[in-house]
Amino acid sequence: MNGEWDDETAGPGRVVVGVSGDSLASLAALRVAAREARGSGRTLVAVLAWEPPEGEALYLRHPDPAWAAHWRGVARERLAGAFDEVFGGGPPGVVAERRLVRGRPGPALCRVASRPEDLLVVGVWRGGRWPGRVRRYAEAHAACPVLAVPAPPEPVALRRALRRARPADFALRP
Repeated sequence: MNGEWDDETAGPGRVVVGVSGDSLASLAALRVAAREARGSGRTLVAVLAWEPPEGEALYLRHPDPAWAAHWRGVARERLAGAFDEVFGGGPPGVVAERRLVRGRPGPALCRVASRPEDLLVVGVWRGGRWPGRVRRYAEAHAACPVLAVPAPPEPVALRRALRRARPADFALRP
């Protein structure tokens, strides 16, 4: 997994999925993408886009290859963790590639899903500061169809319990 994309090595019609590894929408998208790939006989390409936490602009002012290598390793662990969480390893019955791409998620996904016969799958979480930002970018710039997968709703009992929670409920107990 070199983080690069190569149109020469991939077969026609891949299912490309954006994976963050830390959201329910991302995990749901990975599950749906594997089902789409299995049903159509296409290769699943799971992409985790990453950047140094301080951002590329600051990193370019003070480059540190060891620091970048550390964060690339963290990204690799998040991608592996997503596969473990969803499939317990690799998806059954699907040829899967895992790719790390350094860059913003929207542009990185559109670069990988660059052919009209590809399918780009993105998870959509309807909360947060920028709901659907990657989806909107993909829909505006992708060269292929985009499938948006919503995050599963939280169980009602969990939402009620969290509303009643107090800070003391989260304190470490001896």
